[in-house]
Amino acid sequence: MRKKRHHKRKPSFIKKWSAKLHLWFGLSVGIIVFIVSLSGTLYVFKDEIQGILRKDAVYIKDETIAQQPLPILALKEKVAQTLSEKFPVTSVEIPLDKNKCYEFLYYEKDKNAWNYFDEVKINKLVYVNPYNGEILGVYNEKYDLFPILKAIHWSLLLKADWGKYVVGIPTVLFIIMLITGIILWWPKNKNARKGRLRFNWKEVKTWKRKNYDLHNILGFYASFIALIVSLSGIYFSFPWVKNAFNLALSGSPELPKEKEIKSPDSASSVSKSVFDLTAKETKKLYGASSGFRIPLNGKNKKGKDLKNIPVTVYGEDGRFAVRSQVVFDKYSGELLMNKPHQQLTNAEKYANANYDIHTGSYFGIFGKILWFVTGLVCTALPITGFLIWLGKKKKKGIRKLS
Repeated sequence: MRKKRHHKRKPSFIKKWSAKLHLWFGLSVGIIVFIVSLSGTLYVFKDEIQGILRKDAVYIKDETIAQQPLPILALKEKVAQTLSEKFPVTSVEIPLDKNKCYEFLYYEKDKNAWNYFDEVKINKLVYVNPYNGEILGVYNEKYDLFPILKAIHWSLLLKADWGKYVVGIPTVLFIIMLITGIILWWPKNKNARKGRLRFNWKEVKTWKRKNYDLHNILGFYASFIALIVSLSGIYFSFPWVKNAFNLALSGSPELPKEKEIKSPDSASSVSKSVFDLTAKETKKLYGASSGFRIPLNGKNKKGKDLKNIPVTVYGEDGRFAVRSQVVFDKYSGELLMNKPHQQLTNAEKYANANYDIHTGSYFGIFGKILWFVTGLVCTALPITGFLIWLGKKKKKGIRKLS
């Protein structure tokens, strides 16, 4: 009797085009996906690693703690005199934990630069004991590992304003690759599906098959977290993505615009204790927060003059999701506005939380571990995928020769 021949079913139109897009996009942006994934993965545990390496600079010895900290302006002048930088001190971050130092920041950018190292004129972080003015640590963040990793991840060390698109466009293609990868992985029946959920290497001897399984199985498990990471990433790159999130969360494509509050012109001069008054009032309002940041150079992020003193309050240590805003008169330190986190729209809350979601810190240490493992898999996917393509290409070449 003749044996029945089992003909392979032709792939559906969706799977056929999914395979093509998966291959084309993988070959075109695989290197960028590898670089962005690796730099992002290495950045995940930045806070934990720096907390260990900078422990002596962050924490104050118990015997130096006094009843009241020194005036902020006095500490600022001490920093300026010690470092002798041509740029002014940008801001100070004040922790609510009395055992921690104040963090004074120098940060200036060159708008005309084309790469990270030229764009960032200065990025220095100074840890100061607020009770005696002792400088416990000075870190040149511009050349530190983690800011460089962040710049690679964000813009491939190109100018941030347009470098984000150099990373953002491949990330959009990577999202399509993740979706097409899930489509290609998904079998038609349950029995076949179970076989694709775990490794079964007892009878598998070739490295090609093991590489194929690594790409398929690990890629499938990582793809869902990778989609969250990628979507939160392009949120930073493209305004239309941000607008879509805003529309879905709060019914409007734009975030509510804050009315610029101008400090009264009645005051003839700035009080020397204006920053201390703002710090004291902020501590009263948000005594349960982790800390807050006060601008000291009278400029905003775009370099324009501030008409008041906006203070950003961080609700939790190591996270940016829970943020409140307090505004003070820049002459007298009088409270002009208080906008706690609870009063924000859903879109505003997400805007504050997106960074934490992207890094995994929003979900605590478990989230960071999960994000780190997912990042490792995403870093490996371009390599395993390229090896699969290379193996198939060689196989086709051998068939043609024979």
